Amino acid sequence: MPMKVRLSKSFRFEAAHFLPTFPEGHKCRRMHGHSYHVDVIVAGDVPEEKGFLIDYGDMKKAIAPIEEQLDHYVLNDIEGLENPTAENIARWIWQRLAPALPMLDEVIVHETCTSACYYRGE
Repeated sequence: MPMKVRLSKSFRFEAAHFLPTFPEGHKCRRMHGHSYHVDVIVAGDVPEEKGFLIDYGDMKKAIAPIEEQLDHYVLNDIEGLENPTAENIARWIWQRLAPALPMLDEVIVHETCTSACYYRGE
């Protein structure tokens, strides 16, 4: 019987943003920053002969260019993140990771320690 698992690899980035679709006067419409925490989750059946689903190092390699593109930038200046809500950031990360991680199951963007968006693709 195959062993089904979900594996998680996390990364962090610091970035500024403002949310242009929020109402005038809303605090999130002003430029501000967050210490983002992102969980990238893959899922699948573990091949018995291997004993593991994917090398965590391979996940790290897939994530690295995304982390570099986001860390210490104004998210609104990045193509596709002109409205960088947690929801749009999660989708943006998914779209860039999915080709490199075909077993991608979920992207979780923690904008603060109490707020997160869980995204599982289209």
